[in-house]
Amino acid sequence: MIIVTGGAGFVGSNVVKGLNERGERDILVIDDLKHGQKFTNLVGCDFADYEDKTAWRERLKEKGLPHGTRAVLHNGACSATTEWDGRYMMDENYAVSREWLHACLAAGVPLIYASSAAVYGAGPEFSEDPECESPLNVYGYSKLQFDRYVRRLEDPGSQVVGLRYFNVYGPNEAHKDSMASVAWHLRNQILETGEVRLFEGSDGYDDGEQRRDFIYVGDVVAVVMFFLDHPELSGIFNTGTGRAQSFNDVARAVIDWHGSGRIRYIPFPEHLKGRYQSYTEADMTSLREAGYTADFLTVEEGVKAYMNALDM
Repeated sequence: MIIVTGGAGFVGSNVVKGLNERGERDILVIDDLKHGQKFTNLVGCDFADYEDKTAWRERLKEKGLPHGTRAVLHNGACSATTEWDGRYMMDENYAVSREWLHACLAAGVPLIYASSAAVYGAGPEFSEDPECESPLNVYGYSKLQFDRYVRRLEDPGSQVVGLRYFNVYGPNEAHKDSMASVAWHLRNQILETGEVRLFEGSDGYDDGEQRRDFIYVGDVVAVVMFFLDHPELSGIFNTGTGRAQSFNDVARAVIDWHGSGRIRYIPFPEHLKGRYQSYTEADMTSLREAGYTADFLTVEEGVKAYMNALDM
């Protein structure tokens, strides 16, 4: 059995689908369906069982992993970068992850977990080097603290992989509301008003020219599967494309797909000043040195794939 935490969420549900495409059906999905809309992410998935995350947390503490668990793919977390309840964030993203880690270590089971590029803050360097890590919010801090905990393991005895996701976009993110990708929001804006809205210039960037490393969710799933196939590999790895592209690039890709629309620039929000990543670009050296050779979709390719999926 393969356990996928956060399996009803954005990346998690795509991981379940990726497993299905490989013929895997013996999958336990763990999540919280308090946000009922997330169930739609699982409708097309084939898995053996579902458990609520709160009830499962108690079971994990008491009994550990079920016999026959082959791997844990841990995507469950609070991903709201605007959440400032530090106690809640540290429990959801640090303490829970630590519990999964120790359960996996005790059973000798691989753990592949979701970290985040938020650990780097404003950069300007984005390599898996502690000197590059300076988060701007408590979300990034919670992810960084678990990465640090993992780094302190001298000899884990089984695979432990942390994947620092950069700006992921793609199908199954509608439930994320304000935390959904810019591609999702721009698509909705153009359908509603015929225009897309981007921030005016900030941090020395022109209007809409703030740049991020945008990665299509299918590429993220491919990286997860690579490590699932290589249990001898452990470490913390950036999961981006290694290519920064502008928000204007995303907007133009959305407009091109719809065949019409325009860009309107709006004032940069006061509450985001000093807390916003105006530039990210993953250093992909570690992942490439680990043996991952596949190409990553450009924004233009990924947005087209995303819009096609939404139009089905």
